[in-house]
Amino acid sequence: MNPTARSNAPVFIVGSPRSGTTLLYHMLLSTGVFVVYRTESQVFNLLEPRFGDLSNRSNFDRMFRGWKNSRLFRETNLNEGDLSAAVDKSQNGGEFLRAVMEAMAQRQGKSRFAECTPEHGLYLHRIKQTLPDALVIHVIRDGRDVALSMARQGWIAPLAWDRGKEIEVAALYWEWIAGKARESGRALGGHYFEVRFESLVRRGQETLNAVGKFIGQPLDYDAIRKVGSGSVSRPNTSFADAEKFDPVARWKDAMSAQTLANVQALIGQTLRSFAYQLADVSESARRLPARDLYRRYWDTKLFLKQRTSAGRLFASGDLSWV
Repeated sequence: MNPTARSNAPVFIVGSPRSGTTLLYHMLLSTGVFVVYRTESQVFNLLEPRFGDLSNRSNFDRMFRGWKNSRLFRETNLNEGDLSAAVDKSQNGGEFLRAVMEAMAQRQGKSRFAECTPEHGLYLHRIKQTLPDALVIHVIRDGRDVALSMARQGWIAPLAWDRGKEIEVAALYWEWIAGKARESGRALGGHYFEVRFESLVRRGQETLNAVGKFIGQPLDYDAIRKVGSGSVSRPNTSFADAEKFDPVARWKDAMSAQTLANVQALIGQTLRSFAYQLADVSESARRLPARDLYRRYWDTKLFLKQRTSAGRLFASGDLSWV
C-alpha cells in the first residue's frame, strides 16, 4: 500500500472488550478527519453471521430491513435518500460498510472512516477479504485489568460450576480473544499494528506518533485532548471513583492475593508474551477453571458462527436490541 492510499484507508480498531479500543477510536474522532459513528457497526460479528451470504438478494433485503430498524442505522444520522446505489449493490458486509460510511462521510464532510467493534478482531480474515485496503489496530491491555473490568460488568458468564470465578474466566476470555486477534493480525503483515493501552494513557504523544505513522495521519495529542470527543474527556470506566481515575495496573489494589495467584496461573505465559511482568504472589493457585474446556467452547461457537448456517443461532433475533 502506497503512502497516499494508506492515508485514505479504512481503520479497524479491535481488541478484547474493556481493552481501551473506544479510547483510541474517540481519539481518532477528535481529529475531525474521521466519520463520526458512535456505535459499533457489528457488520462482521453480527450482520453477516445473522443473515448469511449478502450476495443473495433475499438475505440482503432481510438484513437491510433489520438494520434500518436498529440503532446501527439511527446512529448514522442518515435518511434512506442519503444511501447511495452502492449500498444496494453491496455483495458482502465489507462493501455494505464502506457504502454506508462513505454516505456518512459525504454528509459530514469527512475524508475517511474508522470502525470500532472489538469483536471484529476475530474476523480479520473476512475484513481483509472484503476490504483489502483496511488497516487494523489491535489495542492490547494487561489481561488482569481487563478481567477485573469484564467481571464487574458481567461480560463473560462462567459455567455453572465456576460461579465465583468470574475474574478467572474473564481472564481466560481475554487470553483467547487477544491471542486470536494477534494470530490473525500478524498474517496481515504491514496492515496490522499493535498498541498498548498503558502506553496510550501514559505516553500519549509518543504512542500516537506511531499510530499516526501506521495510518498515514498526523495525530496531535494536545489537540485531541482539547477536542476531547467521548471517552477522551469522559473515561469509559467500570470503576466508580472517576476523581481518582487511573486505569493502569488496577489489579494491584483491586484483586485479592488468591485471585491474582489463580489468574497468573491461568494466563501468566500469555501475559509474558505480551510483555507484561508477573507479580510475586504469596498464595498458591487453587480450583482453577478448565482452560481447555473454555477455549474449546469459544472456538466451537466461533466456528459455527463463521462457517455454518448454525451460526445464526448465535446471532439470532431481530436487531431492535442493538
